[in-house]
Amino acid sequence: MGFGQSLLASGSPVDHVVQHQLWTMPLDLGFPFTPKGEITLLSDQLVMMMVAGFLLVVVLPGLIRKRRGSDEIGCLVPSGFANFIESICQYLRKEVAEPSLQEHTDRFIKYIWSVFFFVLTINLLGLLPIAAISPFFGTHIGGTSTGNIYVTTTLALLTMFMMVANGLRLGGMHYIAHFCPGPLWLAPLLVPVELIGLAAKIFALAVRLFANMMAGHILLAVLVGFILTAGTAMGTGGGLAIAVPVILASVAITMLEIFVAFLQAFIFTFLTALFLGMSVVFHHDDHGAEAHGH
Repeated sequence: MGFGQSLLASGSPVDHVVQHQLWTMPLDLGFPFTPKGEITLLSDQLVMMMVAGFLLVVVLPGLIRKRRGSDEIGCLVPSGFANFIESICQYLRKEVAEPSLQEHTDRFIKYIWSVFFFVLTINLLGLLPIAAISPFFGTHIGGTSTGNIYVTTTLALLTMFMMVANGLRLGGMHYIAHFCPGPLWLAPLLVPVELIGLAAKIFALAVRLFANMMAGHILLAVLVGFILTAGTAMGTGGGLAIAVPVILASVAITMLEIFVAFLQAFIFTFLTALFLGMSVVFHHDDHGAEAHGH
């Protein structure tokens, strides 16, 4: 049990979910940016993100090119795995993007798809028991990148950039005006509240994904730790007695984590589309209200 052995050696139930540095460079930017006086150029979680990018950019396009036939109609109909991916894309477009983005759906749907599949791929890669073979490489490999608050915060900040940049580009003064939805004399109160609301949206995106992906892995590690503790304190018999219910529970939690991997990718994508829509569609409601007023 490579995972169990690494857990026992580290003595920490979070050893397999925290970032392990593979290549660092001395650089002091002050706390909290470089608390150890160095920056990480490569880590196990960065490697997993690179793998996810490779799978999505190089492998996935080849898998979805399969078509049902070579005739004029058949070449347009996906088959097999391509059909599965297209179904997901169609669902995200119709049920997630269009209700929030409306006429801007075509403009942002590629970003919505990219967010979903990138987060989902990282989540699923984090469930692979790659850490068990780490001793053969002399370093820790594997890990869930979305279990790193810096990764989820970066993804959330990208969404904030999309919100602000496109809100200004497409809404102009309508977007700026929404930071003061009341009379101008209330601006000193309303503008800070709206800015705090914007920050809260980004905070929710980053922390929700990070906390949910971290929690499941820690729970699995703690359950495996029960086996190791029982084996140490009660001998082989005690360890085996504890192992049976713990393994069954671990299998159940692993299945739940697979569900959570899809669920959190969907929630992150849904909130991204919702927040983006609030930045680029809101001004049309104002026009509609004016029309009804006339």
